[in-house]
Amino acid sequence: MTRPGSRSESGFTFVGERVIHDGFVITVYEAEFTTPDGETMMRDIVRHPGAVGVVAVDGDDVVLVRQFRAPLGADILEIPAGKRDVDGEPPEITASRELVEEVGLEAASLESLGGFHNSVGFCDEYVHLFLATDLTPAEFAPDGPEEQHMQIVRLPLDEVGPAIDRGAITDAKTVIGLRSALARLGR
Repeated sequence: MTRPGSRSESGFTFVGERVIHDGFVITVYEAEFTTPDGETMMRDIVRHPGAVGVVAVDGDDVVLVRQFRAPLGADILEIPAGKRDVDGEPPEITASRELVEEVGLEAASLESLGGFHNSVGFCDEYVHLFLATDLTPAEFAPDGPEEQHMQIVRLPLDEVGPAIDRGAITDAKTVIGLRSALARLGR
């Protein structure tokens, strides 16, 4: 619903939007809608290019990264991931590139685990998830200060569920990706 005049199933009509902030990763808009009752409604919307997340399974381990996340001011345990910042690049190619960049691995098998919208109350970001198996070493190519200072962490698959349950893993793409991968692997 990004074209003026487009209408949702429930009757909200998109009028238009203006840029409030154009940043490094996101653009923030003030958007105007007409409600089904004919009233005007304004909303702040974050537009994001989308992202990928990769659950890299190597034997009985999953390969994760612990990296600094500025909004939290803390290091967070996550699956390898990255934004879709190359126009027209298929998500599986982005996923393969991010896996090499972040953890120095190539996957002979990359299988879709579906995807999800991250925070639909204010953002249009969609994350494509993949299960990567049959891994081989590749040239590690960290990009940016967070990746240059992150740690690669191997976690046994049997410890994934308990780690999520006790709050050691809280990142949404990581929780969803890991739970989906465990289900796909029958674990």
